[in-house]
Amino acid sequence: MTMERNSEEGLVRRLKAGEDAAFEELVRTHAGKLNRVILRLIPNEADAADVLQDTFLSVSRAIGDFDQNSRLATWLHRIAVNAALMMLRSRRRKPECSIEDLLARFNEDGHHTEMPHQWQESASAMLEREENRRLVRQAIDQLPETYRTVLLLRDIEEMDTEFVAQVLSITPNAVKVRLHRAHQALRTLLERLYGRDLVMETTP
Repeated sequence: MTMERNSEEGLVRRLKAGEDAAFEELVRTHAGKLNRVILRLIPNEADAADVLQDTFLSVSRAIGDFDQNSRLATWLHRIAVNAALMMLRSRRRKPECSIEDLLARFNEDGHHTEMPHQWQESASAMLEREENRRLVRQAIDQLPETYRTVLLLRDIEEMDTEFVAQVLSITPNAVKVRLHRAHQALRTLLERLYGRDLVMETTP
């Protein structure tokens, strides 16, 4: 870890000094991972390529302000995610569902008005099956942005809670709350799309 940190600090120093070779190294090291995350948020290769280019342009402009007490990968992911979300906001045409309409409802005595199904399969597993991919993606796209982003980063990209919190500039507890609510909402959407026989397993 120390060697990795020293290597990263050296790379950042070279980037701040304006070394072309350092920027090329940055792109080689991080472009693949960043592009994969961007594609999760924007499933269009041409748009994702534009966002990736914008990300590295932003990095080249802002590297002088980078705080070396932070992790470079976290900072890069934050810029990439924000760039992707900006594109989505500017182009979004599909309506998002209200999260409240998709969450479990309770009676006055605290019991469910309708018993929720227990999920037996994760959203990421369903996305791996070709016949499910379109409908699962359609359901995820209907989630409000704040919940959709957490679901994609935490469940689909399998980033840890702390990393997602740092990327989105929120607390780890906020990540957990949003993820839980996203699971509930996604279950409701998938049941509407697949019918009441659909059962999936949520991650706590």
